[in-house]
Amino acid sequence: MPKIRVLVVDDEPGMLEVCRDTLGQLPDLEVELEGESARAAERLAQESWDLLITDIRMPGLGGVELLELARQHDPQLAVLMLTAYPAIETAVASMKLGAADYITKPFLPEDLRTRVACLLESKRLRDENRLLRRHVERAYVFGDMIGRSPGMLAVFEAIERASASDVDVLILGETGTGKELVARCIHQRSRRSGNRFVPVDCGAIPEDLLESEFFGHERGAFTGAMSRSLGLVEFAARGTLFLDEVGNLPPRLQAKLLRALQERRIRRVGGTEEIEVDVRVVAASSLDLDEEVRQQRFRSDLYYRINVARIELPPLRERAGDIALLAAHLTSRYARELGLESIEIDPEALEVLCGYDWPGNVRELQNVIKRVLAMGPQDVIRVENLPDEVVARSANRPIGNGEGFFRLREHHMAAFERQYLSQLLRGHVGDVSSAAAEARLPRGTLYRLLKKYGFNPSDFREMGGARPSQP
Repeated sequence: MPKIRVLVVDDEPGMLEVCRDTLGQLPDLEVELEGESARAAERLAQESWDLLITDIRMPGLGGVELLELARQHDPQLAVLMLTAYPAIETAVASMKLGAADYITKPFLPEDLRTRVACLLESKRLRDENRLLRRHVERAYVFGDMIGRSPGMLAVFEAIERASASDVDVLILGETGTGKELVARCIHQRSRRSGNRFVPVDCGAIPEDLLESEFFGHERGAFTGAMSRSLGLVEFAARGTLFLDEVGNLPPRLQAKLLRALQERRIRRVGGTEEIEVDVRVVAASSLDLDEEVRQQRFRSDLYYRINVARIELPPLRERAGDIALLAAHLTSRYARELGLESIEIDPEALEVLCGYDWPGNVRELQNVIKRVLAMGPQDVIRVENLPDEVVARSANRPIGNGEGFFRLREHHMAAFERQYLSQLLRGHVGDVSSAAAEARLPRGTLYRLLKKYGFNPSDFREMGGARPSQP
């Protein structure tokens, strides 16, 4: 891990020596001493620092002026002020400019070590919080992995095997099948569970920021880089880095990521030091990566590097036996969240849900259940509460191994409509206007129904009301 860089500025050589000896007892600290404030200002402008400790009264630039210059170059720099002449006005001015604390000389060595350790810990937490705000962890696709279909039982077994090892994992599946949930399960069951799970949407980061986001950058590495920044790979050290939609990475970053995974070392943008990182990578993609490799859109060497353990998630349409389980689980979960009493699913509504092909997979089922509960029933979910598109597409699809209620109803409705339209046109000798008036239908609707069943009004006029042949 890189050392924490501390710059101590004081015009008294003895005080510099005291600070060096005192802080040298803290781990992973690189303490630099500077007796001239003008030279310190130059170093603050040219180098990256984690902490500045400066005396307030010095020849030339005073500590408050040095603090002001330091904050211009690095607004996030932690600063501790030293003074032998404590004054409220000076302390207030220092704090307004961003000093984190100040200590009065002479001081006890333990007091200095404690304050420095607290400042550095606070800085670490602020850095982590900034990173987390940029990459807010997305919610689970659903609360628990639920399934008894053969495909999901195979997934559960694969998760157990992957969790027991520390190899990189590739998860494949359509959008909405729960790839991130699988990645979280692997992390939570692995030896890394006590450390961070860091999810990254590879398709959501602008391409010109990808390298900096992944590997971090040093201050001054590019315009706007006001301070050193951790990258996602370094942030996930000792934990799990989840690369969602890894197939969307541009070729240039694929090459850099491959090198980082092979050597488990990274170099920040604008930096010269290589940093060792102990991180496990779990990647996921809804693309056919084999085809992406064949089309030379994804590097074959990176594909082989992440495709050590492979888990393929079945789409929900191939898990028909799990739909009822998931629907019941999601209904119970969202009812609690919305403060509703126990909600049941009517058998007819459940048959519709099981007969729908769910192109959006579990995520779509989640959305439908939440929308129904938010907008509709207080006790039972019925067919009329379900979205029209779900009911319509379910009715046109065989349910289970038999016809099912809605499939049979669709057949009977079609037979009724065909017979009714035939009798209607025969009674009006093919006159669509009078037929529409009797049926209380708009003419356009009647024309669409006639077209659906292949009826031509002119056939009824030519036959003088005789029954035309059935289409």
